[in-house]
Amino acid sequence: MPLKIDFYGNDVNWNEPLTLFLFNYLTPNDMEVTPTSNRMYAFMVLYEMYTGFLLRALAGIDQKDAQKRLGTTANHMAWITGSVVHGRYFLAKSFGIDLPSITDELFANNKGIIDDVIYPALADFIKDWKNISPKLQEALTQATDEKLEEKLNIPGTEITLFEMISSVLTGRRTVSDKLPCGLGYWVIQE
Repeated sequence: MPLKIDFYGNDVNWNEPLTLFLFNYLTPNDMEVTPTSNRMYAFMVLYEMYTGFLLRALAGIDQKDAQKRLGTTANHMAWITGSVVHGRYFLAKSFGIDLPSITDELFANNKGIIDDVIYPALADFIKDWKNISPKLQEALTQATDEKLEEKLNIPGTEITLFEMISSVLTGRRTVSDKLPCGLGYWVIQE
């Protein structure tokens, strides 16, 4: 049976590869910033990793290939990238950061992929990613325990900001499988 301990109210499976990686190989010296709330430490490590991962994953992909659905109904790379970028802008709004994004219309209210639409160029998504990432990182880093406990009304349930951050940064539904969650971000209809 895997070792589990209580970690700020959440069970952590210390035998899970990602958990082992984060806690055994990433030390405080690896982080660029130290969060105000200790509860955010592991999430900030993930945030910093994901910020660079997206840029490296998109390197060398041209616009034509980014629009290909590979002969299936799967989402193409441009849609996936836009969805992830939109997720950061969406989360930023919880901290009062309300900036315009190229994703505002195409991804509003958790819109799925729209057939026959040419999605923006990856370079445009990357520009938005680079714009929002440091601003959201600062907000996440400065979040106090009190801020993290703010209640958010999600259709069908109520969660804390910390629970939403957990879902956004891990891509997992941590509160309920019945709640809408797409590509690692909560959907709150305004």
